[in-house]
Amino acid sequence: QMQLVQSGGGLVQAGGSLRLSCAASGRTLRSYRLGWFRQVPEKEREFVAAINWSGDTAAYADTVRGRFTISRDNANDTMALEMNSLKPEDTAIYYCAARPMGSWYDASAYVYWGQGTQVTISS
Repeated sequence: QMQLVQSGGGLVQAGGSLRLSCAASGRTLRSYRLGWFRQVPEKEREFVAAINWSGDTAAYADTVRGRFTISRDNANDTMALEMNSLKPEDTAIYYCAARPMGSWYDASAYVYWGQGTQVTISS
């Protein structure tokens, strides 16, 4: 069983930056594809970004492409989401997740989830 523990997030003004981190314990992240999702009240969890096992291929939602960067450190079993040029519409609870296979974009394909962290962007 793998546990994912998130850190980072918080409140920042529009145009600012934040970094989210996610650390794994119990199992190594190396054989998992990783992703970040976000959710606002009364809406479904939304795909943000994903990265393959080696870290050389990534995918992004159109709404964040060019502003967010996903990364992973297999040696330390961690992953991160660097968020720049933040907008009020980026406000959400952000989740890191891991999956052994399956769609990058489908939340149901992910097996392990972090506890979630609030990101709030003020205008």
